[in-house]
Amino acid sequence: MYKIAVLSSTNGTNFQSILDAKARGELSDVGIECLITNKADSGAAQKARDNGIKVYFFDAKVLTPEAYEQSVLDTLKYFEVDLVVCGGYMKIIGPETVKEFKNRIINVHPSLLPKYAGGMNLDVHKAVIDAGEKESGMTIHIVTDEVDGGPIVVQKSVEVSPDDTPDSLKDKVQALEKEWYPKVIQQFVDGEVEI
Repeated sequence: MYKIAVLSSTNGTNFQSILDAKARGELSDVGIECLITNKADSGAAQKARDNGIKVYFFDAKVLTPEAYEQSVLDTLKYFEVDLVVCGGYMKIIGPETVKEFKNRIINVHPSLLPKYAGGMNLDVHKAVIDAGEKESGMTIHIVTDEVDGGPIVVQKSVEVSPDDTPDSLKDKVQALEKEWYPKVIQQFVDGEVEI
C-alpha cells in the first residue's frame, strides 16, 4: 500500500477529487493515512471525518512556528507516508519537513508557474485577468524551500475568456486540478515521476 497524507486548510476541493478517484476504483493501491490541517473547521477536515480518515489539527496561532512544523513532521513520520499531498494548504512547509520528505511533497498552484507564484486563490485569478493573459491553468509541482519554485510535475492550461471573472476562471482551473491531481498521485505510485 502506497501511503499518502493530505495537508489542507480550505474547502478540500482537491482532497475530494482524491476521494472521488478512490471511490471510482482508481488509486486502489493508495491509502490516505491522515489529513493535517491548521483549520479545525475546514471543509477538508469535515470531508476527512465523513470518510473515516484521521484528522490532525495543529493550531498555528498557539504553537510556535518550530513547534508547528515539528508536529506536522512527527505526524508524517509516524504514518511513514510515501507522499505528502498539499491542497489548499495555507501554510509554508518548513525546511525540516522539506528535507525529510525531499521530492515527496507535492502542491497544486492555480497558475502556470512561474507566473503568479506566491499568490493564493482568487487573488491569482484576478491578477491573471488584470494582466490581460490569454491563458491560465494549474501547476502541480514538487515542494522545495522556494515557495512555488520547485520542479514542475505537470502543467495544464485553459483559455481566459474576455468575460471571465476571478470566480469563473477559478472554476475552470479547479476542473483541471480535480482531473490531474489524482493522476499525478498515481504516477508517483507507479514510479513514473522523474525529478
